[in-house]
Amino acid sequence: MTLRLLVCVSVFALSASFAAAAADIDRRALVTRHNPHLTAIDTMAPLSVGNGRFAFTADVTGLQSLPDHYWKTGTPVETQARWSWHSNANPNRYKLSDANRDYTAYGRTLGYATQQNSPAGQWLRQNPHTQPLPQIGFVIPAPAGRPLTLADITAVDQRLDLWSGRLTSRTALLGHPVIVTSAASPDSDTLALRIKSSALAAGKLAVRIALPLGYDLGVRHNPPRDWSQPDAHSTTILDQTARTLVIEHRRDASRYFMTLSAAAPIKISRTSDHTFEILPAKGDTLDLTLAFAENARAPVQNAEAVFSNSDKHWRAYWQSGAAVDFRGSTDPRAKELERRVVLSQYLTALQLGDTIPAQESGLTTATWYGKHHTEMVWWHTAHFALWGRPQYTARTLSWYQRILPSARAVAEERGLKGARWMKMTGPEGRESPGGNPLIVWNQPHVIHLAELMYRADPSPATLERYRELVFETTDAMSSMLHWDADGKRYVLGPPLWIAQEIYDQSTSMNPAYELSYWAWGLETAQRWRERLGMARNPEWEDRRMHLSALPQKDGKYVALESHPDTWDNVDSRHDHPSFLMALGQLPGDGVDPAIMRRTLDAVLANWDWATKIWGWDYPMIAMTAARLGETQKAVDVLLKSDGPNNGYTAAGHNPNKGLPVYLPGNGALLAAVALMAGGWDGAPNRPAPGFPSDGRWTVRAEGFKRLP
Repeated sequence: MTLRLLVCVSVFALSASFAAAAADIDRRALVTRHNPHLTAIDTMAPLSVGNGRFAFTADVTGLQSLPDHYWKTGTPVETQARWSWHSNANPNRYKLSDANRDYTAYGRTLGYATQQNSPAGQWLRQNPHTQPLPQIGFVIPAPAGRPLTLADITAVDQRLDLWSGRLTSRTALLGHPVIVTSAASPDSDTLALRIKSSALAAGKLAVRIALPLGYDLGVRHNPPRDWSQPDAHSTTILDQTARTLVIEHRRDASRYFMTLSAAAPIKISRTSDHTFEILPAKGDTLDLTLAFAENARAPVQNAEAVFSNSDKHWRAYWQSGAAVDFRGSTDPRAKELERRVVLSQYLTALQLGDTIPAQESGLTTATWYGKHHTEMVWWHTAHFALWGRPQYTARTLSWYQRILPSARAVAEERGLKGARWMKMTGPEGRESPGGNPLIVWNQPHVIHLAELMYRADPSPATLERYRELVFETTDAMSSMLHWDADGKRYVLGPPLWIAQEIYDQSTSMNPAYELSYWAWGLETAQRWRERLGMARNPEWEDRRMHLSALPQKDGKYVALESHPDTWDNVDSRHDHPSFLMALGQLPGDGVDPAIMRRTLDAVLANWDWATKIWGWDYPMIAMTAARLGETQKAVDVLLKSDGPNNGYTAAGHNPNKGLPVYLPGNGALLAAVALMAGGWDGAPNRPAPGFPSDGRWTVRAEGFKRLP
């Protein structure tokens, strides 16, 4: 695999629709015309405020007053911080090797922790797990003393101002008008609430703050909060005045602090060990901040400061980086695409912007026990760099830098050089049992993200900052290849769990996408050496030059060489059609464009969309179509409405089956639009080269970085 075969596409003449692209975009108008506005309860569309580390998700009351209803019928309403974790006791002292299964290949036997259903496997998967912060909602205080019901809520009018990150919720509760305004501080994990209602003055409504034990770990995705063991955790009042309440919550070795601060005197009633009710001492207004911190008392901010700082933060966010505007398009889907793009920018910034990579449900609900999956890191964070906001991508890479020693240890255990990255992990970087240790397409992501950072800032400082990650990642990739003496080539796997997660891990070898990613990663790492004034690494070069060809059969690419049945067996045509990513997410190392074109057409015509497909697959396929010059197909699959898991709620979330929030879909959408609107190396020399030039699309784009 020595050549990169670039797709050649005719250069279209500029149409009138694209000529308009040079005009500056009115960003405020672009953003605010997609402000979510709810006039009825929509349990699939609770709205969130947050800062990337911390988020508060509200129902239509502006608080979390209907938690059971939203959890049972839609999307949970929760308060989360990415730093909040807990581990259960480990009396059996389980370690990762206790979940090992032996795999024999190439004359050696190695253990991989794939036995997820063993006692050790279950404990190691479930721990550590994310720990929810308090539930904050309206209740009817004593003497009635009950939660709100659906019948208590009328006259819903809820609006999220994306430009300021401010949520305003107007309802009638028990017949009383209620207004709740909320925002999150960009600088601390602080929620500001401004609540006004005659029901507060009359004592008919109170704000309830309830601290759960944690989640029910018997439920892997969207678990309910656990209120069943009040003696298994503690809530201690550290300080209380007429305007403040400082508490510490402890569960085993985990703790967090909450500081409630009010602009005017308040009444604080402790109604149980872990529950407080708040009312104004007089009047009809509560002006509150609730600040959270992991290891010390949270700093106090007043509500007005939080609202002001939120305004500044989000205004600066929207005015930075790239933007795309589809006004004037006659394709009836353009408005919906623009809405998805704007809302996805908001959601990914407030859900995915931390130095601990995000779980796939962000800061809205818990999935996979709160752990992140490193194969999703590209979809979660590459788009930030492509949209001209690389500081968010840098935060993710900082996690890799911190856990580099752990990745080196994994590599050493497996007889590899360099650093081998874990797949499903928490903040500590320990792998979780399952197929996870055999996933490999997460490995080159680090190189790709570092390359995007270099393209954002092509300086010696960037090279120095990430050279260690790039080189040690490449060392591991190189040493994961095995020499096939008969074929005089290097092969990848077995054992292996490919991106299309349906094949036997013990026999899988030479998947198409992963081979192309290996070729691109090895070559990119060599270019990094040259940029640093270093000679090419001869071992990497030998493996790159003798890497196996991408597997194909009957003129189309197949998922992998060892099981080339993609087009013969319908059971092999569901889950991710990952071989398309070789020319889409990637620039096409080892790809023959004519073969890939036939492969794309076969996927569009014959893939089993109904059995299993994911939200990020649609944008991924669109990227392949765009690079092949099939711009109409790119738009059609990006907005495909007759397949599962490609809808977007009023809040902008991309629900997948069993997952009301699935942020890889939002991130992939933004990556695809970046490629289609901003272009790629070797793209046709016209604006928005991934969109049709038939006059139906008016695309104004600015600030994008090209993909490799």
